[in-house]
Amino acid sequence: MKKFIYVFISLFILSSCNQNENGWKLVWEDDFNQTTHFDTNSWSKIPRGTSDWQNYMSDFDSLFRMQDGNLVLRGIVNHSLLHDSAPFLTGGVWTKDKINFERGRVEIRAKLEGAQGAWPAIWMLPQNGSWPDGGEIDIMERLNSDDIAYQTVHSYYTYTLGIKNPPQSASGRIDPLGYNIYAVERYADSVRLFINDKLILTYPRIETDKEGQFPFDQPFFLLIDMQLGGAWVVTVNPDDLPVEMWIDWVKYYKKE
Repeated sequence: MKKFIYVFISLFILSSCNQNENGWKLVWEDDFNQTTHFDTNSWSKIPRGTSDWQNYMSDFDSLFRMQDGNLVLRGIVNHSLLHDSAPFLTGGVWTKDKINFERGRVEIRAKLEGAQGAWPAIWMLPQNGSWPDGGEIDIMERLNSDDIAYQTVHSYYTYTLGIKNPPQSASGRIDPLGYNIYAVERYADSVRLFINDKLILTYPRIETDKEGQFPFDQPFFLLIDMQLGGAWVVTVNPDDLPVEMWIDWVKYYKKE
């Protein structure tokens, strides 16, 4: 018994030391333990838009549910909304105008179902700023049933000017059937992107005479959406639908 207590205390101390060494302090989280609806103080449903990622978005209740401590977002064939001409409907949420993220670390634990034409994404846009000048941080994009996920940053420098040095995108292996943890760390001099605690991409602030190279040191909001189709993805196969993404939790840390 004494040996067990000693081992337990040792492990606790070791865990505490590791947390202190990392220097991160949890300042906000959502574990999606609500039983009927996500927290509307933090999240809103993403409305429809004209871009590839947004053209099937809907507030249809069947696209959103809470289950087993997860927020579940769905992509479905539109058999239900007869007034809506969209062939598919997708669900997404964002923290726009509610929760902003600045320097620090944001982690999302998620499980992604695969389907032909599925394009789930977890990403960030500036609270105050237009695209692409204000920047975009793609924490996770997955295509179809791939066993990799993409992590990318966009800006006036990378998109409008088309400058790809330093490299703006990379991919990393994921468990295609299980949960994975996707993370971004934002500093004054860099953006760092991780999959399951493995560093996948570091995008640095550099000295340059070109405009808009590093717009990432400002408040951003978070988007999580179950997208379908688009120019980057193959044609959607309706027989593969519905498709879902399960979000276990979101955590936001700052340096102590």
